[in-house]
Amino acid sequence: MSEHGVGVLPFDGIGLYEQPRPPRLVFKMPRVVPDQKAKFESEELFRRLSRESEVRYTGYRDRPLDERQVRFQNGCREGHTEIAFAATGTNLQLVFGSASGNYSVDPCDCDFDKEHGKVHLRSHLIMNGVCVRWRGWIDLDRLDGVGCLEYDEEHATEEDTLLREQIERYNQRLREFEEKQRVYRSGPAATAVGQPPHLNHHYHHDTHHATSHHHHHHGHHSRHVGAGVTGATATGIEPHLPHRQDPEMEVRLRAY
Repeated sequence: MSEHGVGVLPFDGIGLYEQPRPPRLVFKMPRVVPDQKAKFESEELFRRLSRESEVRYTGYRDRPLDERQVRFQNGCREGHTEIAFAATGTNLQLVFGSASGNYSVDPCDCDFDKEHGKVHLRSHLIMNGVCVRWRGWIDLDRLDGVGCLEYDEEHATEEDTLLREQIERYNQRLREFEEKQRVYRSGPAATAVGQPPHLNHHYHHDTHHATSHHHHHHGHHSRHVGAGVTGATATGIEPHLPHRQDPEMEVRLRAY
């Protein structure tokens, strides 16, 4: 800020501005396929696993049998276990009871009392985009048993409703995305970004104004001094008198 109240900013005509990015659209993978029942009935893997067949507990294979028996029962009471279909080698991580989280807890999902020496299990899961339910039993001593996959009609209906809502939201977002794309492509990049204000002309204008004001002030002061020459007694300002040299001094200077 100058003494006359004029704000002067440093010139900075070069600025770094980020170029606008085109809008992006990100989709989340749906949990289920549109026609779950048709896939369950037509796919070869589901047809084979839907038949009751031998299953085995696959956890802690490197541990002794007695330790595996204890770990299997503890895992079932906690709500999880690992089994495999012997014929196909398909491994499943079963979750049930309070550990399932997504579905309501049913005491029949893990039942040690239904049959002596066995535990009966049920587990709801989504496999290859289809809601299924694993149902079977495991012998507590041998750690093998019988099980199969069933189509889970109830949860398939729930997931299908969620899928339709998800598709509708995605369609709405897609329409909004296409509209943003049209706006982005139609408008020039310079308009979207905006240009920085050019301060150079402000700087020269303010400097010129300050300089002109200073010269004007100096000239005004000179006029006041000139006016004071005629009235030196009144103003106390003596006029500038020409220097009168001493004649003897002038002679000595000439001699040198």
